Amino acid sequence: MSYTVKTIYYTLQGEGARAGRPAVLLRFAGCNLWSGREQHRAAAACRFCDTDFVGADGPGGGKFDTARELAAAVAGKWPVDAGADVPYVVCTGGEPLLQLDGAAIDALHAGGFEIGVESNGTIVAPAGIDWLCISPKGDAPVRQLGGDELKLVFPQPEPEAQPDRFTHLAFRHFYLQPLDNADLAMNTRAAIEFCLEHPRWKLSLQLHKIIGID
Repeated sequence: MSYTVKTIYYTLQGEGARAGRPAVLLRFAGCNLWSGREQHRAAAACRFCDTDFVGADGPGGGKFDTARELAAAVAGKWPVDAGADVPYVVCTGGEPLLQLDGAAIDALHAGGFEIGVESNGTIVAPAGIDWLCISPKGDAPVRQLGGDELKLVFPQPEPEAQPDRFTHLAFRHFYLQPLDNADLAMNTRAAIEFCLEHPRWKLSLQLHKIIGID
């Protein structure tokens, strides 16, 4: 299998339970809930995406013919002087599980990486992922029913995307992340109030936007 990647770069994990952790961000191109084109946004299953995942023209991006080539590109972004710490890669998109397969997981593990994945949950994850974060979108079906972290953008208008529809699922952590639009301040307050009233849920902020990094 070949892989189409928008960008690969070294940064800090920006959201959720592992916010602040140094990581190589591997952003795969493509998504099954939105084309990434503005003319298609209004009809998309996910209409609030703030990410460019179209094409392979971002920093470190490209087309990789083999899993070994992909893993080598990821390894090339990890600092040489990182010491004995386990390198961490976050596979995201778009929707990474359209491309991330067993061969890529094996190649990244062979390179010494711990693998995190951020997925919309519409595709069942392959075995071998070390940290799995699912972020349900709109009324898209959630087929991955367990993992490490469920991170829900909040609020969403669809009844299928309300917090109480997910608490029975087998996740270790439940996060609400305020929807970043013109009403961000109001959305943040609503998320805070919901977490205070429902302590199973914790607040996730987009750290990378707050501190001004990609």
